[in-house]
Amino acid sequence: MNKFELTRRGLLGSAAGLAAVGIAGAQSGARAAVPPLPTSPVNLNVVDVAGNLALTQKAIEAYRVANPKLVSRIAFTKAPAPELPGKIKAQQAANRVDIDIVLTGIDALSAGVDQKLWVSMLPDFADKLPKLDDIYLSGASQMQGLAANQGVCVVFCQAGPLLEYMPDRVKTVPKTVGDLLAWAKANPKRFIYARPANSGPGRIFMMGLPYLLGDKDPKDPKDGWDKTWAYLKELGQHIEYYPSGTGAVMKELGDGSRDMIPTQMGWDINPRALGVVPKEAKVAALEGFHWILDAHYLCIPKGVAPEKQAVIVDLLNYLLSKPAQATTYDEGYFYPGPAVKDVPLSMAPPESQRVIAEYGRPEYARLIAETPQELPLTPDKLVYAFSRWDQEVGAAKNK
Repeated sequence: MNKFELTRRGLLGSAAGLAAVGIAGAQSGARAAVPPLPTSPVNLNVVDVAGNLALTQKAIEAYRVANPKLVSRIAFTKAPAPELPGKIKAQQAANRVDIDIVLTGIDALSAGVDQKLWVSMLPDFADKLPKLDDIYLSGASQMQGLAANQGVCVVFCQAGPLLEYMPDRVKTVPKTVGDLLAWAKANPKRFIYARPANSGPGRIFMMGLPYLLGDKDPKDPKDGWDKTWAYLKELGQHIEYYPSGTGAVMKELGDGSRDMIPTQMGWDINPRALGVVPKEAKVAALEGFHWILDAHYLCIPKGVAPEKQAVIVDLLNYLLSKPAQATTYDEGYFYPGPAVKDVPLSMAPPESQRVIAEYGRPEYARLIAETPQELPLTPDKLVYAFSRWDQEVGAAKNK
């Protein structure tokens, strides 16, 4: 089970309605046309490795409805983030790239930057896109800086790390990282998190620990994380296994197999809204934590035909518009969601407003306002951290 399979319900319901909200404006601006838009519609294949379609599929479908002369069909598929770079590399080697758009978090983005898989989007396409620094929230603008000009940020959040727990089973909630380790030791196999290379909450937890532990350099997993690597190994002695994705973690918290997990705001709100995790689950912030920012990006693999690239950039224009951004509140999955300024919850679809009113938490606004915010690792260092975690922490217990 994973989150995006659970949230497909209702995703397409408002596509036609969105189509009426000024989408054609993506074509109306006098932007340079290199590569030019096609004279006949194209098919697009979209691969999502981040659960991003829960946030953007409504808008993508709405764009297709509004632009039949540019897009005839859009196929959506999902894949695990660690598997995608190898697949794209093989297609590029065979000169047969059939993936046109990749929607990804910093995991596959970083791997693709490392392996030189992506088209350079900026500044190459800058004359066809809004001026990103003018429209982005400050955190989204910072996250865009991690893309190495090879992707464009489409959604953004202050992620975590937070702890999520069942209050009927966790009577003494950890306040510090030392408390968490002591709790895990006293309650073996009741704490779990997923492999960081394929889990937002897993990697946010990993990247948040250096700040909580006072490590030498939180931005340097090779030479600055001595306390973090030691902590993860010791904590791992009390963890039964590491699932391959976050959906399995949520399921086990929900069915009573586990009592406590690392989480982030969206992964707290959405699974409770869907009934995967009981509504009464609680969250806690460890003393001294820093928010680790998170984002999803649109990337184009090298080898995609120029006429398709032109349509993708035009689609991206719409995805960065306020009507499209308002749909990214979704059912709280990547809360808050919008990367663009001046898109309040009041602009979101009524169902999104209802879910967040019912399942959101009032303390989130305070924590966002009062807690330091940090960029995640740069792509090269994140690839190193994933590899080292796999080898030294997860090797014997991945599942």
